[in-house]
Amino acid sequence: MSFTVAIVGRPNVGKSTLFNRLVGKKLALVDDTPGVTRDRRPGDAKLIDLRFTIIDTAGLEEAGPETLEGRMRAQTEAAVDDADLTLFVVDAKSGLTPLDKTFGELLRRSGKPVVLVANKSEARGSDAGFYDAYTLGLGEPVPISAEHGQGMIDLRDAIVEALGEERAFPEDDDEAETNIDVRDSDFADEGEEEAEPEYDETKPLRVAIIGRPNAGKSTLINRFLGEDRLLTGPEAGITRDSISVEWEWRDRTIKMFDTAGMRKKARVQEKLEKLSVADALRSIRFAETVVIVFDATIPFEKQDLQLVDLVLREGRAAVLAFNKWDLVEDTQAVLADLREKTERLLPQARGLRAVPISGQTGYGLDKLMQSIIDTDKVWNKRISTARLNRWLDGVQTQHPPPAVSGRRLKLKYMTQVKARPPAFMVSCTRPDALPESYIRYLINGLRADFDIPGVPIRMHFKAGENPFEGRKKKR
Repeated sequence: MSFTVAIVGRPNVGKSTLFNRLVGKKLALVDDTPGVTRDRRPGDAKLIDLRFTIIDTAGLEEAGPETLEGRMRAQTEAAVDDADLTLFVVDAKSGLTPLDKTFGELLRRSGKPVVLVANKSEARGSDAGFYDAYTLGLGEPVPISAEHGQGMIDLRDAIVEALGEERAFPEDDDEAETNIDVRDSDFADEGEEEAEPEYDETKPLRVAIIGRPNAGKSTLINRFLGEDRLLTGPEAGITRDSISVEWEWRDRTIKMFDTAGMRKKARVQEKLEKLSVADALRSIRFAETVVIVFDATIPFEKQDLQLVDLVLREGRAAVLAFNKWDLVEDTQAVLADLREKTERLLPQARGLRAVPISGQTGYGLDKLMQSIIDTDKVWNKRISTARLNRWLDGVQTQHPPPAVSGRRLKLKYMTQVKARPPAFMVSCTRPDALPESYIRYLINGLRADFDIPGVPIRMHFKAGENPFEGRKKKR
């Protein structure tokens, strides 16, 4: 990307709507409630012939630094410091407020280029608010409608004028356009793709962090990054949008998604929380490995188990992280108890990797990352057809399939049809009569004999073709 632009303004002026318009996707949550956005959200923006990085920010409010609003303002100010240009959005429909004038003065004194954007200019009676924006001393406001896409050409011209053509159109712009990272596109689910036989150690890895509210997800990611990139605090439910951050771990690019805490479905009543949970579920489908963060002081709540089951049903690789380990007193006894409960309460994916960590102190983070890499290797694993069929003959000899209605079921042939997660096809007689107990026996045998712990295994059965089917019996 050629340059970075931050969108700032007081709450509910349409910053996230403009962000979604520029990135061309509904990535940021939008609602009539003021203060929906809390974290910085970056995105790849396209405006006519401009390509740049756009950052959506929380609404600017006057508050003490120890309050939630004060911490949100600090995140916004950090985005302005990192940006090359700021889009200061005001509401032309409702007119200027004292907050607009206060923050307009701060931006004017910052010395960085600022483009004043008068949003909602399509509304009746917005002319007064538009002309009032001149009093901010930030130049001529650009009238737009982020909701309807009006005024985008004028916004493009204002950005080019503020930055200069050399900055807005660098010489390597064509090359940058061809290298745009399209991994985010529509949260594509790659679960149906064939994985390479050899595991690629250099391929970027997508990891989603999920859990109940206040489990310490954002604090954990901040500790990985080594900076206060995400908004944290003692309040539950701070994160609303699913925010992606990129960083390097042992020369490998990690794209990590922070998500909103997910409560029991019956407790989710407000529209905004439903949007946040839907965004988190989309991040799970987009990720390759999902880390479920447990509160080590109150682990294995019913919601924790449901989240693990959700990840496994989606076919994703799962890793358990028992956070707040610094608050545990008798660590050895608690660790033994957690391991026993993991095996007993989560039998659907035996061998799940569980790591005690502390996002506050950094304890166990390297071990957690190594567990993520190891689980991803298993998730991408492929087994040759010859090995599978030799194994199938052996397990049938050791424990033959049951007889149904006096006829023994036969498993004839087995092959792996895909990875991510590992899926197998077995040709057999009367697949509908094969009992669940024998299917579990096969899956558990695969896990043990081919070292496939902690990931979901799909096993499908089909009847072999009968060459004589449909022919009339001769007398």
